[in-house]
Amino acid sequence: MPLAPGTHLGPYEITAPLGAGGMGEVYRARDTRLGRDVAIKILPADLSSDPARKQRFEREAKTISSLNHPHICVLHDVGHQDGIDYLVMECVEGETLARRLEKGALPLEQVLKFGAQIGDALDKAHRNGVVHRDLKPGNIMLTPTGAKLLDFGLAKSAPPLADMASLTAPAALAAPITAQGTILGTIQYMSPEQIEGRELDARSDIFSFGAVLYEMLTGQRAFPGKSQLSVVSAIVEKEPAPITTAKPMTPAALDRAIRRCLAKDPEDRWQTARDLAIELKWIGESGSQSAAPALAGRRSPSRNSSSMAWATALVLALAAIALGVAFVRRAPTPSPSLRLNAEIGIDANLYTNEQGSAAILSPDGTHIALLATAADQKRRIYIRSLDQLQATAISGTENAQVPFFSPDGQWLGFFADGKLKKVSVQGGVPVTLCEVANGRGGSWGEDGTIVFAPDIRGALLKVPSTGGTPQPLNTLDVPSNEVTERWPQVLPGGKAVLFTSNSHGGSYEDADIVVYSFSSRQRKVLQHGGFFGRYVPTGHVVYMHEGTLFAMPFDLNRLEGTGSALPLVDGVMATPGDGAAHFSFSQTGNFAYVPGRSVSLNVAIYWMDRWGKLTPLRETPGAYLRPAFSPDGKRLALQIGDGKRSDIWVYEWERDTLTRLTFGGIGNISPAWTSDGQRITYVGVEKRDEDDLFWIRADGAGNALRLTQTNTPKYYLSWRPDGKVLAFDQPITGGRWTIMTMTMDGDEKLGWKPGEPKPFLINRGFDQQSPAFSPDGRWLAYDSNESGSNEVYVTLFPGPGGKWQVSTGGGQFPQWSPNGKELFYRTPESTIMVAAYTATGDTFRPDKPRLWSPGQFTELAWTRNFDLHPDGQRFVVLKAPGIGEAGPANKVTFILNFFDELRRKVPTGKN
Repeated sequence: MPLAPGTHLGPYEITAPLGAGGMGEVYRARDTRLGRDVAIKILPADLSSDPARKQRFEREAKTISSLNHPHICVLHDVGHQDGIDYLVMECVEGETLARRLEKGALPLEQVLKFGAQIGDALDKAHRNGVVHRDLKPGNIMLTPTGAKLLDFGLAKSAPPLADMASLTAPAALAAPITAQGTILGTIQYMSPEQIEGRELDARSDIFSFGAVLYEMLTGQRAFPGKSQLSVVSAIVEKEPAPITTAKPMTPAALDRAIRRCLAKDPEDRWQTARDLAIELKWIGESGSQSAAPALAGRRSPSRNSSSMAWATALVLALAAIALGVAFVRRAPTPSPSLRLNAEIGIDANLYTNEQGSAAILSPDGTHIALLATAADQKRRIYIRSLDQLQATAISGTENAQVPFFSPDGQWLGFFADGKLKKVSVQGGVPVTLCEVANGRGGSWGEDGTIVFAPDIRGALLKVPSTGGTPQPLNTLDVPSNEVTERWPQVLPGGKAVLFTSNSHGGSYEDADIVVYSFSSRQRKVLQHGGFFGRYVPTGHVVYMHEGTLFAMPFDLNRLEGTGSALPLVDGVMATPGDGAAHFSFSQTGNFAYVPGRSVSLNVAIYWMDRWGKLTPLRETPGAYLRPAFSPDGKRLALQIGDGKRSDIWVYEWERDTLTRLTFGGIGNISPAWTSDGQRITYVGVEKRDEDDLFWIRADGAGNALRLTQTNTPKYYLSWRPDGKVLAFDQPITGGRWTIMTMTMDGDEKLGWKPGEPKPFLINRGFDQQSPAFSPDGRWLAYDSNESGSNEVYVTLFPGPGGKWQVSTGGGQFPQWSPNGKELFYRTPESTIMVAAYTATGDTFRPDKPRLWSPGQFTELAWTRNFDLHPDGQRFVVLKAPGIGEAGPANKVTFILNFFDELRRKVPTGKN
C-alpha cells in the first residue's frame, strides 16, 4: 500500500511519491532532524521476510554507505519500521538517463563526459568490493553537476526465468534475480555470464556499461529483440550492429573502447573500470588521433546520411583527417570522399546574403572561420577549431565582411566600417591596414601582399599586410567595358591572381573567370559564364554557375585551362547578384560549403500584406530589381537585367504589360518617380566609371535628359513631394557614402545652383544611404552604419536640426506611409518593421518599432527589393517563385578527401 504524505518512517516525513517498480517504491521525504530533503526507497516484502537476504542487504548497505564519490548517489541511512525496510538516500534532482534517451542519442561530448564520470564511480565501487549488477539507463541520473549512479550494489529479487513462457515475454520486461544460479539485472544490459547464472565480478558491470554507452551514442540498444529470448540469444551469441551504421563518424578510439566492453569473454574486456574511464577521458580531451573516424565495417555513406542531427559532434573528426593528409597521399588508391553536415557551433546564423563565403577553412584545415549574425543582430567573425564543438566570437570584428586567412592560418583579414583590417585568430585588437569603400574580396599572398577589391566597381588594389597606402594592381579592361573586378585569389607562387570580372550591371552568371599575370600584365579569360573562381592544388579551377560548382583542369605554369569544365557539386549556396559563393577548401584536401540554393536574380513580383500572405502580382520570373510605385500606384518602375545589361522598365500591373524606357549606355539602374508621376529619374552608366543621373518621360516619349555630370556612382533616389529637390546617395572623398541633394530650379536662400549636387549629410567615418523624403517634405529618413550596424535615422530637412534613430536591431531602406504617421523599413532578416511617429515643430518622436508583417523575402537582400503601395496597406516584394524559405543558415557541409574526388571526376591528364 502506498505511503501517504505526512507518514513518518523514523525521523523522515514522506512528502510525495517519486516512482515505483519491481525494485520497490521511492518517495521524497524530509529529514526532520537535519532539515534536508532525502529520497526513501521502500524495499520489496520478500527481501524483508528472508533473513539471509536481509543480512546480505544490511552488509552491503554498510559497504555502499562508505562509497564517498561525487558520481555515486549517497546512501545516508537504512531503517525498519512497522514491517517496512527502507533505504534513505541522497535526493538527486535531474532526469534519468532512460528518460533522456527517449529523446534520442546524446551528443558526443556528453557521452564522453558522463561516461568518464560513470567509469570513475564504478572504479570506486569495484575497489571497495561492490559490484552493481544492474547497471542500466534507469539507474543513472543526469544532474546539473553530472551523472550519478543509483541503486548501487544492493541485492534485489525477482522470479527466475524458469520457462519458455517467460523468455518469450516482451523484451521490455525486466527479470532481475539474485538466487544461486539465477539472474539479477535488466536483460538488455546483462553480461553473458550474468545471463548464464555464473559467478560475477566487476567485469560484468563493464559489459553492462558498454551496452549503456552504445545506447547513449547511437540512441539504439546494443542487443535489441522482440522478446526476452531473442535478447538473451543476441547477448550470448551475437555482436551488436557496428556503431558506425548509426553514427558514421564515431571516433575510432571510442568505437574500440565500446566494442572491448562488449566482448563475450570477460578476459577480453577492460579489466578495470579505471582503465576504461581513463580511455574515455583521453578521447574527450585529446586531439586529432582519437577523433579519427571508425570506418571499418561501414557502408559508403549516401548523400542523405550526411544530414544526421548528430553531426554536430562529428566535426571533431575533421582535424585528424586534415592533419592526416600525409597518410592519404601515401595510400596506393584514392580514399573515398565522405560528406557530413554539421552545426556551426554558435547561437547565430551564417551571413549568406552577400559578400563572400560565410564559412572558410584555414589552409591547414584545422580551423574554420564563420561570418554570422547573432541574436543582437551584430555580424561578427567566429573561429572554431575543428577538434572542438563550439565556435568563439573574435572581439572587434563587428560588421565584418569577407574574411580571408593568411597563408600560415594565424591571421584573418576582413573588411569592416570602411576599412581593411586584420586580426589574430587567437583574438586581440584588430589592426587597420587601409581605408576601403566597400570591399568585395581579398587574398593574402605568400609574400605578405594583400590583393583586394576596394568597391563594387573598379579594379583590384594591393597593400602590404603590415598596412599602408593601397596601390593599383592593374586597370579595368576598357575594350570589354569591364566595370568591376572582385573575389581575387593570389595563386601559389605569387605570380598571378584569379578573379571574377563583370562588364555589365546584371547577374554574375554571365561574368568571366580571369587570370592576370603580375609580370606580363596580361590577362586571360578562363571561363565565360561563371563566378567566384578558385584554384585548387589538384590542378583545377572551380567556380559557380547556376547553383552548381564546376571544375576545369588548369595549368598553373602556363596560366591557362587545359580541358572542359564539368559539374562537381550541387546545392552550394551562392549570390549571383554579387558574384559571391559560400565555399572554401583547405590545402589538406577537405572542402566546406554552406548548403542551399543560389539566391538568384530571377524572381517574381508578389503582393505581401500585413499577415505575411503573398499573392502573385507578376509570377513570370525575371531579373527584377529595385521596384518603385508611381504616385498613383498604378504603375511599377523596375530595373530589369538580361544577363548583359540592365534597363528601366514600367510595369502596368492591372494590364500586365511591360514597357522598356531606357536603351543607351552600359546599363541603367535605380528608378525613382518624380512627384507628379510624369518622369522617372534613374542612374545611367554611360561608360566605364561614368555614373550620372538622368530622367525620361514615363510614357516613353522623347529622349532621356542627363541631369548631372559628376561621373560618380549613385544608387537610391528620392524626390521631395513638392518636386523641387532630389536626394540621392553617392561616395565622397575617402570612399564613404553620403546623402546629396540637388534642385532643378536652384534656391538662392539655400545657396543651391540649378542642377548642382550638394552634400547634405557628411561624415567621413561611416556611410549614409537610402534617402527618403517624408510626405510633407520636412523630414529626411536614411540608413547609416555610424553605430556599428545599419540603422534607420530621421533628420530635419533642410536643417539644421536634430537626428533621431528609429530602428533598433538593424534597419535599412526607410519608406514613409502616405498617412504621415508611420515609417517602414526592412530588417537584416528581410522582414518589414513599422514605427509610428509624431512630429511637432522641429522635434521628431518615433515610437518603438513593431513587426508589420511576419512575411519574409530573403532573395536580393543586398538591395531594395520591396516598395510600399501608395495606399499604405501592402507592399510589393521580389521573391523566387514557388520556392519556400530555406530558413536560417546554421549548418556547414564538409567533404573529406575532396581532392581525390575532384581528380576522379575531372581528370587533368597528370593524375
